[in-house]
Amino acid sequence: MQTLHVELGDRRYPIFIGSHLKPQELLEPYIKGQQVMLVTNTTVQALYLQHYVESIEKLGKKVATCILPDGEKYKTIEYLNLIFDALLENGFNRDATVLALGGGVIGDMAGFASACFQRGVYFIQVPTTLLSQVDSSVGGKTGINHPLGKNMIGAFQQPQVVLADMAQLRTLPPRELSAGLAEVIKYALLGDAEFLLWLEQHMEALLAQDATLLAEAVYRSCAHKARIVANDEKEQGERALLNLGHTFGHAIESYLGYGEWLHGEAVATGMVMAADLSQRMGWISLADLARTKKIIQRAKLPIVCPQIPLDEFLAYMSHDKKVLNGQLRLVLMKQLGQAIITKDFDVELMKQAILANQA
Repeated sequence: MQTLHVELGDRRYPIFIGSHLKPQELLEPYIKGQQVMLVTNTTVQALYLQHYVESIEKLGKKVATCILPDGEKYKTIEYLNLIFDALLENGFNRDATVLALGGGVIGDMAGFASACFQRGVYFIQVPTTLLSQVDSSVGGKTGINHPLGKNMIGAFQQPQVVLADMAQLRTLPPRELSAGLAEVIKYALLGDAEFLLWLEQHMEALLAQDATLLAEAVYRSCAHKARIVANDEKEQGERALLNLGHTFGHAIESYLGYGEWLHGEAVATGMVMAADLSQRMGWISLADLARTKKIIQRAKLPIVCPQIPLDEFLAYMSHDKKVLNGQLRLVLMKQLGQAIITKDFDVELMKQAILANQA
């Protein structure tokens, strides 16, 4: 097992990364009260719920569960209320702990519920997908979707601890594994050219679920994110770099309907659009653009999206959280492994990049 820490002063917390982690042993120091609400979905329920319920009950805790349907389309205020219903119906109080057992949707919803319930209770992340292990479980961003924009309603709520168990990835469908690799590739493109080379050397082994290599990919990805979050917890500056590909990707998700494309699939094509615009602006070469497309394709991810009317694509982009004072900011690449946040881009070139990467 490897351990990282997100350094946030007195809110410092560990990320445990390994295979066949022991929740009873690892979670005990981080469950503060006697009540634990375990939030999961119908898919994960059948795989891992009983093991975690039994492990926590052995610590002498009262455990209740809230089972949500599986899918991005359920990341709404209606289904968020089911978590509040469960907390209230079971008599949970301000010393309660909400434990998210699942992927990014469950982590975001359970985290948001924990931030709101009685104005804040304890929160633990047990991410069961690669995407949630390397991205959404770390850093404290929680929330739900709105028809006009993804993740537009939420709160910052840091967990007490994160458990990333590589053994749980064995039940992950290939499409979900690839979606997680999109976020792994993102870290390489935005800030680590050496990591990009490592991914190029090991992509097929990662797709084949080599546990040692997956653990290394998760560790390196989380190390990047932990450093950035420690420097900029509330995304006032550097943390926005983590949105490489996301402004384009969120527009794709919103237009197609949440859940039609997985988040990682939309981000993958969004990164191609960002790289395309970076090339059109003369920042990266055609060879760099081709290299970006190739590593994304090797991860079994799309590099073009379905046809989306340009005016609608731009309208969804205008709802992006990186819009400040009415001005859109994008994360683009000065070179592979070096991204920047900028409002100084050519809008016409951006439109060309969008249109060029639609099927």
